[in-house]
Amino acid sequence: MRNIRLLIEYDGTDYAGWQWQKNDKTIQETLSKAIGQVVQEPVKIYGASRTDAGVHALGQVANFHTISDIPSERLPHAINFHLPYDITIKTAAEVTSSFHAQYGAQSKVYQYTLLNNWIRSSLNRNFCYVFGFPLDMDKMIAASKYLIGTRDFTSFTTKARCEKNRTRTVKGLDIIKKGIYIYFTIEANGFLYNMVRTIVGTLIEIGRGKLPVEQIKDILDAKSRKMAGPTAPARGLCLMEVKYEPDRE
Repeated sequence: MRNIRLLIEYDGTDYAGWQWQKNDKTIQETLSKAIGQVVQEPVKIYGASRTDAGVHALGQVANFHTISDIPSERLPHAINFHLPYDITIKTAAEVTSSFHAQYGAQSKVYQYTLLNNWIRSSLNRNFCYVFGFPLDMDKMIAASKYLIGTRDFTSFTTKARCEKNRTRTVKGLDIIKKGIYIYFTIEANGFLYNMVRTIVGTLIEIGRGKLPVEQIKDILDAKSRKMAGPTAPARGLCLMEVKYEPDRE
């Protein structure tokens, strides 16, 4: 039995997220069916991150097992033929049987794109959140420093009861402005449900002057979703990269 690792990009606009759902179209279901047509057997595909409805990916990683002898370098072209244009297999490689896209991941990198202008973008409308109010970059950057490290992020998830352990380690959180776009890039060993989007929504409130910089620490300590800012829309979020130990890739 071969184990195949895939690198995938997708536009999540028209999907109810990654994970297979009974009555909605998902990335996992669409990929499973396309791969099954190529290898001529039912497959179960494991994704590194269960992205939510409307969230995109440039670097989603997944793996599946197969008895097919199709060379891995031919699989992207073959599978892409059966996929819609908003999902693309970028690379495929045979890996050791121990590799698991989800459980082997060391960290994940997400980027949130904000268009800080009152004029919307027609071409980029599905990949950014349009927010016209002026934002203080220095305040947002200062507040973001409180979030780096190992913290209990209960205040930044909308489904706290679904997670027994709400502690995560944020390895980096960079906020960069390029023209009218502001990019929030965050790397962590894992994320709670809506964690990135709620962090972004809270930092936006601080950038607007609605919350003081220091309150981010109080929000963390409160462990209450009611204390944090709003959850930013899904369309601005993209999974950029999943990182593994070198011998696990």
